[in-house]
Amino acid sequence: MSILTNPMKEIPVLLKRLSRTRSIFQERGRDEPFDGKLEKLSQELENISELCLKVKRNEDELLDTLTEVYGHLGRLDKKRLDEEMDDICNKIRRSAQILLPMEEHQIQQSSHSSSTQYNIPQFSLPPPDLYDPVGLLRELAQYLLIVYPENATIKRGYAIYLFISYLDKRELEECENLFDLLLELNVIVPYGNGKCPIVNKFKFHPEFRPRNNELPGVSTPQLHLLTQKKVVLGVLSNRAEFIINIRATYLNFQSQWSNKNKSLIVLQLGHWQDSSSHHIEVDNEKFLEELRNQKKLRYLSLRGISRIFELPSSIALLKNLMILDLKACHNLETLPNDISSMKSLKYLILSQCYMLDAMPKGIEKLAELEVLKGFVVSNSRKTPYKISDLSNLKRLRRLNIHIKVEAVIKDMKFESLRQFAALVHLKISWGVSDKRHSDIPITTLPSTLKKLHLECFFGLKIPEWLKPSKLPSQLKELKITGGKLQSMNHDGDMHKWAIEILHLKYLKDLEIDIQILHELFPLLRYVEMKKVSKHPDIEWSSVEEKGKSKSVS
Repeated sequence: MSILTNPMKEIPVLLKRLSRTRSIFQERGRDEPFDGKLEKLSQELENISELCLKVKRNEDELLDTLTEVYGHLGRLDKKRLDEEMDDICNKIRRSAQILLPMEEHQIQQSSHSSSTQYNIPQFSLPPPDLYDPVGLLRELAQYLLIVYPENATIKRGYAIYLFISYLDKRELEECENLFDLLLELNVIVPYGNGKCPIVNKFKFHPEFRPRNNELPGVSTPQLHLLTQKKVVLGVLSNRAEFIINIRATYLNFQSQWSNKNKSLIVLQLGHWQDSSSHHIEVDNEKFLEELRNQKKLRYLSLRGISRIFELPSSIALLKNLMILDLKACHNLETLPNDISSMKSLKYLILSQCYMLDAMPKGIEKLAELEVLKGFVVSNSRKTPYKISDLSNLKRLRRLNIHIKVEAVIKDMKFESLRQFAALVHLKISWGVSDKRHSDIPITTLPSTLKKLHLECFFGLKIPEWLKPSKLPSQLKELKITGGKLQSMNHDGDMHKWAIEILHLKYLKDLEIDIQILHELFPLLRYVEMKKVSKHPDIEWSSVEEKGKSKSVS
């Protein structure tokens, strides 16, 4: 049974006893390392003393730990105290994490150390050798190994984002090729049953992961991983370059949290898990104002974070930012008024930001932009931009268009899509069930297009522009998810679809079976049917267990 009953009363007594004990040990002989440990214990006790006002649960565990400390101090057992010091301090810190609300438990720098942040593992990343392909692949693999937990299922896109930010000026296609090389070398393995020829998720080969996730050439802390569920970021060290959220669901930020740091390259606060249900919350968006001086920042992710209503205009000052990921920020209503100054931006991801009604000015001036997801089609009063305004983006490879309920389709210039000379991946989603919005005036899709995704298409039959004779010859992947489609027949068109990969999902009105699909799509290599009419779910592959093709980029 514990000899202590009230930590609020007993901790001050322990602090006095600890002070006397330190004096006794110092009189017996100077031992600076051990005295430093006693000082650390004193700081831990002082921290928990300030926080004990809110302790309401799990007090027994804390009291047992304090009783243990009391016994060691009473016995003057230096050897035992020295051996168990780290364990005792860890127990006290764990008590703080369990017993207290997020706003009181701060992950911050200790006053006695300029390079230690509690609960944030730190690693050093060697500079990439861009002239050594084998060494570069090894570095990229080690980078991912350190960032992601063991046995994690990782989406391909996240790996590419990290590659782009780590390698700075590398092109999207080049980073995709590096990913494919890691796949071919069996460093990473596809996640799933092996049927789909496109690898969108992966795991590390179990034999590749080194012990302790160690990187060679460790020098100074650069990489901080947020591994606790409740995190408050204190003032960052000036060497922190990579901050990545692994498990945190509640994020809080001290005032001036990044003012002393001008070295951030990656700030991934949003979720990476393969689940839209992974919730992350912040108090408000004020912490973003302090990023204005992060001139080296290349990758900012706020994916899936709630309580961000407005992205401050200061974000547009980040001239070296290459990736801005705001996907599923469901409260986001306002973007900076003008983003034309973001000259380095390659990825702008606004998908599932359903409160957004307008696109910012200057989006058509982002000459480096390769990926734009979540381009809002509304009315001219809310957003002056038309699809034709994007045709000058000569590097644009991926475009996701979201049609809102108030959209005036005829004003949006869908016919200009044929002018997008580099586009390989197009997604069109409908946020409205009105069939009139499904009649998009597309005459010809871009000749470079390889993948087309229609989401919540409310037409009852295949539109004219989707008939086989109208599609570009390079289009090999078609995905239709949700909507009111009833038939895949293309009456009046004698051609067959040249599609090789077909996904049909959540189409309760679609009457079709696998035999008809093979007649309509004679070149099929892979079919996925999920929740289609009354049919059982189907996943079919013409070639299984014979390796994976490179991803459609």
